[in-house]
Amino acid sequence: MPKYSDHQVREKIGAFPRVSLIQRPTPLRELVRLSDRLGGPRIYIKRDDLTGLAFGGNKSRKLEFIVGDMLRKKADVVITWASVQSNWCLQTAAAARLFGIRPVLVLFKTSEMPPEADGNLLLDLILDADVRVREAGKGRVVKAAQAFGVLEEVAGEFRAKGLRPYLVPVGGSLVGGDMDRPWGAVGYVEAFAEMLGQAAGEGFLPDYVVHSTGSGGTQAGLVVGAKALTDNCRVVGISVSDPKGPFSEDVLKIARATEEMLGTSLGLGPGDVIVHDEYIGDGYGAVDRGVADVIRLVFQTEGIVLDPVYTAKAMAGLIDLSAKGRFRKTDKIVFFHTGGTPALFPHREAILEFLNKKA
Repeated sequence: MPKYSDHQVREKIGAFPRVSLIQRPTPLRELVRLSDRLGGPRIYIKRDDLTGLAFGGNKSRKLEFIVGDMLRKKADVVITWASVQSNWCLQTAAAARLFGIRPVLVLFKTSEMPPEADGNLLLDLILDADVRVREAGKGRVVKAAQAFGVLEEVAGEFRAKGLRPYLVPVGGSLVGGDMDRPWGAVGYVEAFAEMLGQAAGEGFLPDYVVHSTGSGGTQAGLVVGAKALTDNCRVVGISVSDPKGPFSEDVLKIARATEEMLGTSLGLGPGDVIVHDEYIGDGYGAVDRGVADVIRLVFQTEGIVLDPVYTAKAMAGLIDLSAKGRFRKTDKIVFFHTGGTPALFPHREAILEFLNKKA
């Protein structure tokens, strides 16, 4: 028997401050053609790319709670960081503007090319976000300690003007800066509950949830949701940047902080966190043939567009793991589409180069 009911979990989450940003529930449907083409397992997709804020994506769920915390703390500036084509930064900027909070984005370059006003960065600029570009290095993801040093430096400018900046970690995941609780992960406990209710309405219960994992909050929330609300659904994260050892520890840390915040008793341990790091390729944001091929495959078979940084790598991982027998043919898998599709456009040359080459 599950440890908690849907009502109990939602009641706990309902006690936290939040704002309304998304359209819910996001659609859940079976990928019939793709599943048939692969010969099993049965794959369903949770369309969290259709949350409604900006171009949609998983960060909108997180930001409902994070912006709620910003307003409670009377912040008038939000400062965060990520890569140049970050969907997190775009959605943070869009959410902040809705509530009169000035967005400041420290964007770290992960390629040798100068950043173009394209994709998510174009949208950041249309929002009139205060964009600060810094060097990171090809394929590298900047860690929290380094990034918060830069954010504190920027925050000093605004404090000197009498403003109240709110510093938030990339992805709204790890606790840090002015975010003293794992607000982002709470959003994905609720998302798991939402998905589970939809699945039950369709007459099935998922054996696995598969998604792309980058900063850990989405996976941590899904893990807590699965542990609280099901007997045996497993959450599988396909890493887009970090090796599974230290990253799995981060996810578990966030999950345990979320469990504490909700006041649940789940007994979370390392065995509850499953991360695959063999699909990272040449690094964060690097497009390879597998990414290009799976974008075409899913678009042609299901009419759904994946992004090259997160969801295409996760779907490539799901397909490869299925081919290797990691999942049974009869398993039912829910794939969370976490958004990020504006990143397609600045990566167009690499995608087309691979697609136009003969295998």
